[in-house]
Amino acid sequence: MGLSRKVRLATVGLAAGAVILTGCAESERDSSSGGGGEGDGGGTFRFAASAEPVSLDPFFASDGESFRVSRQIFEGLVGVEPGTADPAPTGLATEWESSEDGLTHTFTLREGVTFHDGSEFNADAVCFNFDRWYNMPESSQVESLAYYYGALFGGFATGDNADKAIYDSCETNGDTEATITLTQPFSGFIAALSLPAFAMQSPTALQEFQDDGAENPTTTEYATAEPSGTGPFQLEEWNQGTDVRLTAYDDYWGEPSTIDEAVVVPIAEPRGRADALRADEIDGYDLVGPADIGGLEDEGYQVVNRDPFNVLYLGFNQAKAPFDDIKVRQAIAYAIDKEEVVSASLPEGSEVAIEFMPPSVSGWADDVETYDYDPDRARQLLEEAGVAGDTIQFNYPTDVSRPYMPSPEDTFNVIRTQLEEVGLDIEPVADRWDPDYLNKIQGSENHGIHLLGWTGDYNDTDNFIGQFFGSEKPEWGFNDPQLFQGLSEARQEPSVDDAAPLYEDLNREVMELLPGVPLAHPVPSLAFGPGVSGYEASPVQDEVWNTVTLD
Repeated sequence: MGLSRKVRLATVGLAAGAVILTGCAESERDSSSGGGGEGDGGGTFRFAASAEPVSLDPFFASDGESFRVSRQIFEGLVGVEPGTADPAPTGLATEWESSEDGLTHTFTLREGVTFHDGSEFNADAVCFNFDRWYNMPESSQVESLAYYYGALFGGFATGDNADKAIYDSCETNGDTEATITLTQPFSGFIAALSLPAFAMQSPTALQEFQDDGAENPTTTEYATAEPSGTGPFQLEEWNQGTDVRLTAYDDYWGEPSTIDEAVVVPIAEPRGRADALRADEIDGYDLVGPADIGGLEDEGYQVVNRDPFNVLYLGFNQAKAPFDDIKVRQAIAYAIDKEEVVSASLPEGSEVAIEFMPPSVSGWADDVETYDYDPDRARQLLEEAGVAGDTIQFNYPTDVSRPYMPSPEDTFNVIRTQLEEVGLDIEPVADRWDPDYLNKIQGSENHGIHLLGWTGDYNDTDNFIGQFFGSEKPEWGFNDPQLFQGLSEARQEPSVDDAAPLYEDLNREVMELLPGVPLAHPVPSLAFGPGVSGYEASPVQDEVWNTVTLD
């Protein structure tokens, strides 16, 4: 079979707005400043996260805060084009070729790259990593540890899902070429390799310090003190509960870091992070609360929006009446004024959603049923369904702020009012996010309509509607073998281009079935002190700090 669809290394231009935090800071610097530009650079960049990492071995992580640190230490074969969610040869592979049938993918590797322990990155290291994932001990194959590999690669060499594994083998051709063979096509394979969970790790360090079969492999010496990647920063120390301290890696193959050190501190509450920035305890933070944005800007701090790569939705549990009635679901959809939801409860710049993924993802369809705001139509459908004036349960979370749901109580109150205006009586049910809310919504049938959402991990439709509707789940409470099969078939197309028209049809089908109401694509915000520049914002949070400078 001939190889085609070749991706070549090119000079990747930064998308408009990808490099931010420059104009304001640079206008205040002079040539003698120590903060980048014409100065000497250096210093410590202090960043507040919403929580500390779960593990510094990215394979055993699935949370954003672990991945935030992982992206400084590790790199994968595939990167993303700066400022976008699109896969690009900005990682450890300079190019790749995929076969027409989507089964083999050959990667040409960067030369002269070393891991932080001094060992060489080469094709043997690539195959070691792929074989490590595939041969993970059964005790470590559980979803809480190996979520992304299990979800995207189907199964492992052993265990209950071994027959579903799509990884076959990895072969080397010298030091600079590795070929991955799959048992079946996966249209999102290349894009998925940009996930930190599939970053390249030092075989030497893993063999010395990591035990994948340990009772808890996230707490081994490797995962807490000896992680070794190829990224621009290496671990200095993880003071658990206090901070993670990173230092610049002097032998980094790419652009050298302009700062000497980065420190990540966990601060759970958005207001606490804002107060820490004002007190000059940190230089920047993520997940700015909508209520803090105006005040920070008025005080001269920089607030920067990521392009939204997420969806906030109102879900229906069809296992619970009356949500098994399509007329009831349609009535609720017509009752919601999405523009008001956005303006009243989400950050400025958030976009109204018409389907369960943002328009930038291949497979998005512009002609789905949209259920535009029509309260009279909503009342009519409720009458026809015989539920006008009925009481319905509305679940929403407390004590949480997510990129797709920065202020859930505010969003709940707007929608509650709109539903009451068409004659429904709302029974509010609020639960703490961790651990109660997700366990109730995703693990039981004990819920009605509910607020939830998703931030995309990489640019592939399967990561959105496949994640939601690819199989029967307690969150949605319906069983639709035709939809499940359609999503599986689209995922098994050999390329993104082949899968796109299938996914467009599936998006149309989903919006006719109406398992929920996609509400918006909220804009996540970061905040920085006035002396920070060079931070490259990414819709998938692929933000590496070697370009950051401090004044």
